[in-house]
Amino acid sequence: MQGLMKAAILFEPGTIKILEREIPTPADDEALIRVKAVGLCGSDVHYYEHGKIGPYVVRKPIILGHESAGEIVELGKNVKNLSVGQRVTIEPGVTCGRCEHCKSGRYNLCPDVNFLATPPYDGAFCEYITIRSDFLFPIPDAMSFEEAALVEPFSVGLHAVRRGKLQAGETVVILGMGPIGLLAAAAAKTAGATKIIGVDLEEFRLEAALKLGATDVINLRKDDFGTRLSQLTEGKRADLAIETAGNPKALQSCLVGVRRGGRVVIVGLPPQEETGVNIPHIVDNEIDIYGVFRYSNTYKAGVEILSSGVVNLEDIITDRFTLDQVPEAFEKAIKEKSSTLKIVIHP
Repeated sequence: MQGLMKAAILFEPGTIKILEREIPTPADDEALIRVKAVGLCGSDVHYYEHGKIGPYVVRKPIILGHESAGEIVELGKNVKNLSVGQRVTIEPGVTCGRCEHCKSGRYNLCPDVNFLATPPYDGAFCEYITIRSDFLFPIPDAMSFEEAALVEPFSVGLHAVRRGKLQAGETVVILGMGPIGLLAAAAAKTAGATKIIGVDLEEFRLEAALKLGATDVINLRKDDFGTRLSQLTEGKRADLAIETAGNPKALQSCLVGVRRGGRVVIVGLPPQEETGVNIPHIVDNEIDIYGVFRYSNTYKAGVEILSSGVVNLEDIITDRFTLDQVPEAFEKAIKEKSSTLKIVIHP
């Protein structure tokens, strides 16, 4: 397929232009996708504001957006498992498939991953993208493209719950009710947690948490975390704490919020590289701490769960924009955080 497409291109922090680019041609093992929906992620906003995230620096113009879904319009000659016209969700991290991490199943740790919208690789705020066919997952007809795009952030929640070894009947506390925290609550619900406690500063987000799976919430503007958590758990505290806020104080709260022998999962990235923690407390209580880097082997389950209707993603999508409105979408995400959860772009 030849011709031009529109793309939202970040040139420097705060500057996105809508320009035309050549429609990409799929390699022999790739498919060409007409992009139908793309979620705006916090990492996209970070690149827009600061031009980098840790070691990943925007050195040349880049297309952002990695939470995406669409329709197959062309296949490379070696692709046999898919067909033109199929509706698919797109797993954005293409790994090598040969290293020890890929072969052991933890391919999210592959050192040679090409991840959409992570410099230097372009993302999906455009009309068409190509990607290797084994990172495409067909979706049922009843599943919307918006739901399919959000399989990506839901996968982070699924992976966090799996890393934390959450068992049916357990209590989990989640600090930070942004989109990842909300979807972690939904994942915890599907895993069988009986008490799911969402923690945040914004009442708007806590209301969404109760819709997405939380059984209880703690508003840090009104409640003392330790006191309220003790009340909600009858003094037992949580079996598992998940930190998604990227806040050092939230991490410290996680460590004191779990029972002896409890587990803590760290998803959020704080602005500073080092955070002080109480080592004697960790050792004395034998607390397990797990880091989460993206996800692995979650997409099939994510499609099945989200297409089943168990999780209502309408409760998390607050805004919708066209591709031409991408600059406005970023500004809204930055300036209206107290009323915005997930923004979806429709190319």
